[in-house]
Amino acid sequence: MRKQFVIAALAVATTLAPAAAFAQASTATGAVGGAVVGAVIGAGVGSTVGLAAEPPQEVVTYVQRDTAPSVVYKERVVVGQPLAESVELRSVPQHTEYRYAVVNDQRVIVEPKTRKVIKIIQ
Repeated sequence: MRKQFVIAALAVATTLAPAAAFAQASTATGAVGGAVVGAVIGAGVGSTVGLAAEPPQEVVTYVQRDTAPSVVYKERVVVGQPLAESVELRSVPQHTEYRYAVVNDQRVIVEPKTRKVIKIIQ
C-alpha cells in the first residue's frame, strides 16, 4: 500500500511540477500554483493515511467479541503511539495486517510491524 502511495505521489508531483514552475513566474501566481500542488499532494496523503488508519468493521467486531484477558499497562494508551514489546499482540483471523491487545481493560487494534495503536475501541 505504501509503495502504491509513493508511486501515486510521484506521478502527481511529476505531472504538476511544470505547472508549479510556470506559476512561480510571479509572486501571486507562484503562491497559487504552490497551493494547488500542496493541496493535491496533501489530499492524497490524507486519504491514504485515513484509509490505512481505520480498520474494517469486521476487525473491530472480532476484537470486541473476543474474550482475551486484559493486561496491566503502565503507560497511557494513545492512538499513533506504539505499545511496548512486553504486550502480547493477538492475531485477527483473515486480517494479517492487524493485531490487537487488551490493555487496562481497553481493546486496541495495532499495526503489527510498528506496534502503533490504530484504534481504541470504546
